[in-house]
Amino acid sequence: MTRIFDEDRSGGLSTRAIHAGQRPDPVSGAIMTPLYLTSTYVQESIGVNKGFEYARGKNPTRQALERNVATLEGGTHGFAFASGMGCLDSIMKLFRAGDHIVCGENVYGGTFRLFDRLLQHMGLVFHYVDTCDPQQVEDAMTPATRALLVETPTNPLMRLTDLRAMAEIATRHEALLIVDNTFATPVFQRPLELGAHIVWHSTTKYLNGHSDMLGGIAIVNDDALADRLQFILNAAGAIPGPFDSWLALRGTKTLPLRMRQHDANGRAVADHLVARLGAERVIYPGLPHHPHHALAARQMSGFGGMMTLDLGSKDACRRFLERVRVFSLAESLGGVESLTNHPFTMTHGSVPADVKLAMGLTEGMVRLSCGIEDVEDLISDLDHALEGI
Repeated sequence: MTRIFDEDRSGGLSTRAIHAGQRPDPVSGAIMTPLYLTSTYVQESIGVNKGFEYARGKNPTRQALERNVATLEGGTHGFAFASGMGCLDSIMKLFRAGDHIVCGENVYGGTFRLFDRLLQHMGLVFHYVDTCDPQQVEDAMTPATRALLVETPTNPLMRLTDLRAMAEIATRHEALLIVDNTFATPVFQRPLELGAHIVWHSTTKYLNGHSDMLGGIAIVNDDALADRLQFILNAAGAIPGPFDSWLALRGTKTLPLRMRQHDANGRAVADHLVARLGAERVIYPGLPHHPHHALAARQMSGFGGMMTLDLGSKDACRRFLERVRVFSLAESLGGVESLTNHPFTMTHGSVPADVKLAMGLTEGMVRLSCGIEDVEDLISDLDHALEGI
């Protein structure tokens, strides 16, 4: 399994982002982790090898990525997958028919689709609650509950969940706390340090940061849990190829630097939009009026570049999205380039309309992923797109 080296823990976050989990190539001295394009590995004798047998179970390029992100999250074991949803699906294979999972109501639409359209038909039972309220979570727990799954900040309503409170509830009920940390990244939030058992990411987003690969990753501290995830990874085989692993590893090297700029741009854009649209139309945890601002300031070390605007109607959203030029209308988020989308029909298109409306997601909302361009250009582009709305 991919366990990090002790020396990977040393140094600050930026130092670890560049060096952790990687060693110069022993053959050539190459400073960058090579692409190991192989499906199998020669063995000296029966059961005698260099730690690698077959590439589904382990690949040196993938292993470097796993060790690197595990170090950034403060974990000891990492498991990389071919996509964020492949990662979550593999995590859910820890459970069996009849197990009860308490899940945040405002999770990514793909998470809801996986649970509602596939896994519930295999016997898992899902209960959706507002995880902003610990009492609702506590009330939802049952003797059959095996996991509590949360996303914070949420997509796209930017709601915060108190991870320490969730960890206390999960521990009390002997359930696993599983946290989607894609929006915050380990630069701004480290759920394992707050009591989570599994942290996972879509590496497609901020960890890679360049919109040129798909991937997911799960991080844990517990050795027994790591053994189970390694078995699932090898048995089910939802793994990334070495090139996607290499691309993500390249991305993590600049993650702290990029996140600082995403955060700076996000704060500046949010302040400008509040002045233009009014506080009630801008949903961003870095704003003092956000209902969970105090929790965000306590639990996170930065607020990031994600926010949602309430433009009032689908028609207003359409006009806005057709007028942006620096921002691009597209799925996904977290790249160096700024993106925007219409969550009601895009990221949450598979969620029933009544469920979306009940959680507060309307047709009049657009989501912004502020990239690392010059912030003046982002603001000018948004001002142009908002003309007449």
